[in-house]
Amino acid sequence: MANLTTNFIGIKSPNPFWLASAPPTDKEYNVVRAFKAGWGGVVWKTLGAEGPPVVNVNGPRYGAVWGADRRLLGLNNIELITDRPLEVNLREIKQVKRDWPDRALVVSLMVPCDEESWKAILRHVEDTEADGVELNFGCPHGMSERGMGSAVGQVPEYIEMVTRWVKSHSRMPCIVKLTPNIADIRKPAEAAKRGGADAVSLINTINSITSVNLDTFSPEPMIDGKGAHGGYCGPAVKPIALNMVAEIARSPETHGLPISGIGGVTTWRDAVEFMTLGAGTVQVCTAAMTYGFGIIKELTAGLSQYMDEKGFTSVDQLVGRAVPNITDWQYLNLNYVAKAKINQDLCISCGRCYAACEDTSHQAISMSPDRKFEVMDDECVACNLCVNVCPVADCITMEPMAKGSVDPRTGETVGDYANWTTHPNNPMAKAAE
Repeated sequence: MANLTTNFIGIKSPNPFWLASAPPTDKEYNVVRAFKAGWGGVVWKTLGAEGPPVVNVNGPRYGAVWGADRRLLGLNNIELITDRPLEVNLREIKQVKRDWPDRALVVSLMVPCDEESWKAILRHVEDTEADGVELNFGCPHGMSERGMGSAVGQVPEYIEMVTRWVKSHSRMPCIVKLTPNIADIRKPAEAAKRGGADAVSLINTINSITSVNLDTFSPEPMIDGKGAHGGYCGPAVKPIALNMVAEIARSPETHGLPISGIGGVTTWRDAVEFMTLGAGTVQVCTAAMTYGFGIIKELTAGLSQYMDEKGFTSVDQLVGRAVPNITDWQYLNLNYVAKAKINQDLCISCGRCYAACEDTSHQAISMSPDRKFEVMDDECVACNLCVNVCPVADCITMEPMAKGSVDPRTGETVGDYANWTTHPNNPMAKAAE
């Protein structure tokens, strides 16, 4: 059996699946239910400084994007950080950690951008014996308008400064949660590393308006006729999150910086993808809010079975395995040529591949009078569109051409060029000459 235990920056948990800082981790009741279900850890919903209470809206807090079958693809969230009293949260955190010492318990924090505020709250959190802190530099709504959240996370100098404060006033491991609402995710990650962060977590939610009510002409969710931008999360953001995790993992300036991956993790496959791109743990929110805490059983069972089938004995063996295979476009190998192939036994003659290729691609699929569809190799550029629009799995596949064969589309011999950097059609190669 695969060993799912993790030791992430000194924080141990029985599996790499943590609940992200969000409504599911707002109180002892929820967190205990999560631990009983089998979650390896939680990041407690963001605590704020002592002072005036945080007041959330008493109306709809979520907008949604659904697929054709009403499967939830994304949530827009306008909820703020915890509105429960600080002392209540601290008391519950301390109790939960004592009752569940084998689980990871990290506390998310967001306070005004001054050293004394951070020093004060860190003292309180240390008294709970929590395993670490996560600095919330990502929320794009509500708190950012008050000079916190993504307002800090978008300024690398602020990230470095606050991280230094935290590391100088606390013994606890420090994770910096990064906002995706920025041009280059590597810059805030570099700042966190310079400030002494033990790890980064990403992505936080994406600034968004998910829909507009066409009767009231107000964004959803609507509060008394008005709407506001919020934070977008769920399966729809996973591709963005994967890319940003990979950028940090492969950058020379941040290579080796531990990462906790967040953003649309719904299945064990999603989790493994994050791990292979450099994440040591993954954090989940929307999937738990959609299906309940019991989803952890599918996550752990799927990960365990996958690791057994592949011969991996520890989660660490997965972390970063895909990173060496990520490159920039100009380094892709033009030696490789593929052509689409249609399995006639699986084809249901729906015509989607033909319509897509004929109208919007390269006119490389023919249709006979009896609706038999075939790929014309002399026109196929291997764009893969037909594979993606086909409703039948594995009906259309991309088949590599053997080295030395002649591409009927170009007349070139497959294998003439070592890679794109030396291809005569590459403007960079021409410039070098």
